[in-house]
Amino acid sequence: MNPIFITGIGTDVGKTIAAAVVTEALDADYWKPVQAGYATGTDTLTVGSLVSNPQTTIHPEVYKLSTPASPHIAARNEGLTIDLATIQSAAINIENGIQDKPLVIEGAGGLLVPLNEHETVADMILALRAKVILVSRNYLGSINHSLMTANCCRTYGIPVLGWIFNDDYMQYEQEIVDWTGYPSLGAIHRLEEISSSAIQTLALQMKPALMKAINRTT
Repeated sequence: MNPIFITGIGTDVGKTIAAAVVTEALDADYWKPVQAGYATGTDTLTVGSLVSNPQTTIHPEVYKLSTPASPHIAARNEGLTIDLATIQSAAINIENGIQDKPLVIEGAGGLLVPLNEHETVADMILALRAKVILVSRNYLGSINHSLMTANCCRTYGIPVLGWIFNDDYMQYEQEIVDWTGYPSLGAIHRLEEISSSAIQTLALQMKPALMKAINRTT
């Protein structure tokens, strides 16, 4: 099974919560190869605290960078260069170890966030042979950002499973589905409390659409 890569239309659109839901729904493993900024905790720790099924293994980051900035800038500040071949090698080791389980990979920011001076998150998705779930948060301007992200996927030839919509602001979901042709996999409306039980509930709701999308593109 190809890895499932969670990316978004920008930063702080809810990728980590979406990744936790997808990981829980599929009894998958979780991996965030590049973490930039961790003063308030890492996305890996967050997902680990929210996923409750015993099948999931949370894999450590390849690059864990302290600066909350674009990964290439955060790496440069620490005297490092993010190497896509190193990430590929780590992915192969993880996939060889998990065999029949899906692997959910969370990206950093959006598709065109630079990893180094020459490669972006989109290049990483292609290198990892992943299929993408796009996360869109509802806000003024999100239709434009969502359509640009979908267009970028088509330009790069990135296969898309569908959208997960996050937050509450008007009713943009169907507009984005209609404009892009990518289906909705579900919505994460504003949660009073982000907890493992809330993630379980969302995972049960979203699992049928996830399985349908995965089987459709297999």
